Amino acid sequence: GRHEVRSWTTATKQSLCLMWQKVKVQLMLSMSFLVAVFWYCRRLYSFLAQLLKRWSNYLQRKLIRNLSVLTEVDLLGYSAREWKGETKQAKHMREAYEELFWNYHIKYLRQVRRDNYSVIRAVLFQIFSQGIPFPSWMRERDILKLPEKLLYSQGCNWIQQYSFGPERYVGPNAFGKLRKCMETLKTNWTEISATKDHEERGNMCNTLFSDESKEHKLYEAIKFIMLYEVVEAYEQIKNREEPIHNLFSLLLARDSSSDPLSFMMNHLNSIGDSICLDQVELFLLGYLLEVKIRVYRLHRFNTEEFQVNYPDEYRREWNEISLLTEDDRYYHIPLFRT
Repeated sequence: GRHEVRSWTTATKQSLCLMWQKVKVQLMLSMSFLVAVFWYCRRLYSFLAQLLKRWSNYLQRKLIRNLSVLTEVDLLGYSAREWKGETKQAKHMREAYEELFWNYHIKYLRQVRRDNYSVIRAVLFQIFSQGIPFPSWMRERDILKLPEKLLYSQGCNWIQQYSFGPERYVGPNAFGKLRKCMETLKTNWTEISATKDHEERGNMCNTLFSDESKEHKLYEAIKFIMLYEVVEAYEQIKNREEPIHNLFSLLLARDSSSDPLSFMMNHLNSIGDSICLDQVELFLLGYLLEVKIRVYRLHRFNTEEFQVNYPDEYRREWNEISLLTEDDRYYHIPLFRT
């Protein structure tokens, strides 16, 4: 009996050993496989993370390079970099920036691309980024029909001589291009102003103002609206209808813009190409968009013209935006912090 028990015990141990050897081999193979999978996944994750980081950096560099309104920078740091030295002008500019920093609570600024659309870009960017809606008169009429109304209802065939900034002359295609410009303005303004989330609206603005083609359409639409309103005012003067705003009288009193055609040929056509808006046209821009444009003119520091409002007569309910300029040619966006 004892011999049989020992034989049975020995047989059991041998069976268990054989089973363990097989299981051990399987476990080792499984562990090796899991280690290999883990190592591969880790390498794949590291590779994908590096690829994503490089792609993100590329897109960021590309966006920053194309963005026509840059991210905010410290005001005094910008002043120190831009106006080094001890010349009279450099000291004057640094003092003006310090005045803005300490007494006007302007702590940062956003640089705007220095081209001949600068002031329109700075104004529109703020209108969009603040979610300011259409002016009241634009809500009452379809701005898409303004080119058609000017050409057919009012017989202004001379708008075929309209120039789209650097694109000097398009002839019969002017009407179609103007229509596309108006569509771009209306579509983007409607979409952005309807976006209530500030961060989302900011991202939409950054995307829009990094697309040069769309940008230029926006600015040309604004230029055309300025032309359209000058035509309307001119017709009212000729027909002796209701009184017009003083700024139209001032604008049409210039020898270079005594009528809508000369205003277009001598002023609007060159905006975006060789000139920017002048002071009178900035009054007109604020009036049409129904915004109070407050401009800090640093080259006029220590004079009554250091801070100017365009237009100087505005309604209380109008939104306010601010610009900063060193030379009345190129404009930046000041940012306030308390």
